[in-house]
Parts: sequence; C-alpha cells; structure tokens
Amino acid sequence: MPQVLSVLALRKKFGDKFAVDGISFEVNHNEIVGLLGPNGAGKTTTINMILGVLEPTAGTIRIEGRDVASERAQALECTNFTAVYAPLPGNLTVYQNLRVFALIYDVKHSAARIQELLEQFDLVAYRDVKCGLLSSGEQTRAALAKAMLNRPRLLLLDEPTASLDPSKAREIRAQILELARRDGVGVLWTSHNMIEVQEVCDRVLFLSRGTILLEGDPKTLPREHGKSSLEDLFVSVAREPLTLEAG
Repeated sequence: MPQVLSVLALRKKFGDKFAVDGISFEVNHNEIVGLLGPNGAGKTTTINMILGVLEPTAGTIRIEGRDVASERAQALECTNFTAVYAPLPGNLTVYQNLRVFALIYDVKHSAARIQELLEQFDLVAYRDVKCGLLSSGEQTRAALAKAMLNRPRLLLLDEPTASLDPSKAREIRAQILELARRDGVGVLWTSHNMIEVQEVCDRVLFLSRGTILLEGDPKTLPREHGKSSLEDLFVSVAREPLTLEAG
C-alpha cells in the first residue's frame, strides 16, 4: 500500500524567491504528521500545492499513489481539508453548505451522512442557521464537518482547533485521533499550539524559510536539540534556524 501522501523535491518560486525549496516527506496511513513553523515558513504554500490550488515550480506530489499533476481529480476525491483562511460561504446555512459539498464530492447517501456529521460536531441546533451568523467556534465545527463528508484518506488540517474553547478542542482532537487510528486516515496538521501538537502528532516537520529543518517524534525531538519543550524548540526554529541546522 502506498503512502497516503508522498511529497518529493517540492519547490514553489514566487518571483526570485523560493517559498518552498526542495522539501520531501511522507504521511502514512494511521499517522498524524505535524507541519510546524513560524509564519512565512511555507506551510500554507505547501498545503495549497498538495490541494492543487498552486502549481509547483518543481517536484511531485502523490496522494494514494496518484500524481496530483496528472491525476488531480482522482487524487483529490479521497482528500479533504479545513483551514481558518477558507471559511464556508456565509450566505448558506450549515445544511446547505454540507449539501453543496456532498454534491461536489459525490457523497453516497448524503442525507444520512450529513445528519451523522451534524450530530458528531454538535451542529444539529444550527442546521438552518447561515454560516455567516455562527460564532467562530461554530464555524470551525461546521468546516470540520465539511472536511469529513467524503470520508477522506488524506485530511489536511490548518489550525483546526484555533477558534474552539478547550472542551470542544479536546473533543475534536479525540475524534481526529480516532479517525486516523480506526479508519487508516493520514493527517497533515498545522498548529501553533505545541501542547496540542505533542498530544496528537506521531511525527513533526519543522519548516524554516521553505525547507525542512528538523523532523522527529514531538515527545523526544526537543531533548535531542537541548530544549526542554516543543514550544522552546519552535521558538528556536523561528529565531535561530541556521544555528539549529548547523547543530
């Protein structure tokens, strides 16, 4: 079985600057990988290339063995995502949004699937409320419900719990962990919450200036680089990437 996601020598150049500069990594089935780094490190550009929104300058991306460049539709039919910068259309209700995306993803038995997700993400009471009128936390839950519609094999999550209160965030983390373990889903997760990352991620990749600077187990990686916590390591990557690379 191929990796759910394989990225090889990926580059993206804007003008004379590389936003992503030759990165390679994989995400396996049943695995949650954290894509970490300061703002401007290349995380969102990487995700947009995986989704086919941006065309790479060089390199290859494969999802379930399918090349995104030549088999985009087949690769993306088993992929979904949610991001704080991509809210659901505010003029549609929660149900209408889920219905539209169910049609886009050709979800079978969509009415039952939508009801299941409304219950799973505590959205039954907001079924007929326009998404633009929801609180930020409610919008986040609606977007996560959308991301689960097609039972993706690859799930891309960009700050998935940023707007949630601690109780809801814990529930969402538990649901995503269960999804990865039970259904063999591969998850690429970006977050600035290092406690969350350490709790959910099997591996982490630290991006700095468009390259992967560090990779490893989030529970042991800080000690390997002389840091007491993942947050301390994150700060060091942001402030002193060249020093860490040399080490």
